[in-house]
Formats: sequence, structure tokens, C-alpha cells
Amino acid sequence: MKAMIDFDATPIFGVPMADGSGVREGMLIEGPQGWGEFSPPPGSDDAENVRWLTAAVEGGTVGWPDPRRGRIPIAVVVAAVDAASARRTVGGSGCLTAEVSVAATPDSLADDVERVVAVRDELGPRGRIRLNANGMWNVGDAARAIGILAEAAAGVEFVADPCRTTAELAAVRGRVDVPIAARASCAGAVDVVILRSGPLGGVRRALRVAERLELPCVVSSSGETSIGLAAGLALAGALPELPYACALGTVTLLDGDLVAPGRSLRPVDGHLPVAPTPAAPVPELVRRFAVTDAERVDTWRRRLRSARATA
Repeated sequence: MKAMIDFDATPIFGVPMADGSGVREGMLIEGPQGWGEFSPPPGSDDAENVRWLTAAVEGGTVGWPDPRRGRIPIAVVVAAVDAASARRTVGGSGCLTAEVSVAATPDSLADDVERVVAVRDELGPRGRIRLNANGMWNVGDAARAIGILAEAAAGVEFVADPCRTTAELAAVRGRVDVPIAARASCAGAVDVVILRSGPLGGVRRALRVAERLELPCVVSSSGETSIGLAAGLALAGALPELPYACALGTVTLLDGDLVAPGRSLRPVDGHLPVAPTPAAPVPELVRRFAVTDAERVDTWRRRLRSARATA
């Protein structure tokens, strides 16, 4: 099926982050049945790039599995912002679950406490809060901070990626009462597995991972545009069980999108729909966010060629 794709014509995009922290770059790949997004993070090796490529062509070639549900509950992602901004983010989302970023800097605990208190106040007692530390703590700091933040939040459903390694995650898990979540490769050390379509090689491969691990799963974004996020929604829609709201509303963290405004995956009433294929990109938006720097273009072309050669 890959032979039916004109890889030489794939557009390269760069959408700025809404907070000015950088640019989300990637490539759009058109298959005979629709579009996909190839946007592995900087520094990815060939093996990871191959998985991203497999995910990018899946929806536009073989298609995604039939969904078990048509709407996905979404967890609003709260960046490491001040308490007032966090409150506005949650209040405007319509979501009943919030994933709150913490540990952005070594001395951020006081700010993190203020943020989760504001989020709890906005959500109310029935709302759910989870924390995402992005692997920034060591074991001791994680155990201490989780206790403080869980109390400030009046309870958290889990903490995602408190540390980086499997051994550290296992050590933290043994020292706290809060469930720990992390990627599938750390499944032996966590209570909840985080599934991301791109890094796992697409919807079907992620479903096989979930079936093998037999642990509760939550689907999360890798920061994609709406075209890439559609695969995450397809994965969430096809899972046999979906115990957690999914962190798939992250297009709000981008200062723009590649699809028409009416098709942009921004949560409505705390949910997003599962679609059979992603929305097609709008040519004007592809031009607006096109990467034109020759060095960056060459880098992406080489990454794609290398992934294709390795696959």
C-alpha cells in the first residue's frame, strides 16, 4: 500500500506553540483513503521513526479498526501556567477531567500547588485531576511532591511519568498511594499504561500492546495537529475498555491547525468524536505553516527516507 503514496510530495509543516515555546513540525502523508501525520520528536532513532511512519500511513491505506464508541471523553491539558490561567483553561474546556503539568522547573512545587488548587476549585469536587511530571523528578522528590500535590488537589487519579526510568517508576510506586502511569515499555512498574498511536506504530499495534499488557490504559497525544490526533481518537474508540478520559485535546496548545476550523479537534462539552478518517488539510493552511528553511526541509526529507529504508 505504501507504493500508492507519493512520498516526494509530502508537505512539511511547522505550527507554532500557543505559549511561544517552540514549533511543532512534521510531514503530512496522503494515502488513497486519507491523510496521516509523520511527526516524530527531534532525536528519534530510526526504529521510532519507522513506528511513526507506520502510524502515519495506516489510516490512509488499510484504515482503522471499527470503533466501539463514537465519542471520547477528553482530559483538558493544563500547561505549567499560573493559577489564574489554569482556571481559565479548565473553565473554558467543558471537560470533567484535567491533566495538570507539574515539575516544569526544580523549584516549581509551590507554583504547582497553586495550580492544582485552582484546577480543583474550577472543576469542583466531582471533577478528576491527574498530574503529568514529564519524567522530571527523581525518586525522592517524586514521593514528596506527589504526597503534597495529592493533598492539595483533594485526590488525583494518577501521576503520569513522575520519573524517567522503569526502576525509578517502580521505586516511586512503592512509596506512594497514588497510581502511577507511564508508557507501555514500563508496564511492569506502573498501574496505568499510556498509549500513544505514533510512538507505538499506529492504532492496530497499540491495540495489540494493550491486549498483551492487561492493564488499564489511557490514550494520550504526542502534540500532533488534528490530522495526527484523529489516530489517537480512533485508538480510544477501538479499545475494549476506556476507564479514563483521554488527553487528546492538545490542539489547543498549538497556535493554529491544518484543517478547517469546523474540523479542528477542540473538545465540545468535554468530548471529541471518533471519525473514520482524519479531516483533509486546507491548502491555504498548509501554505501558511509550510517549513521553508532549506536545512529543516532537508532534515525532514532525510528522516522520511531513512524511515522508509528501515521499514
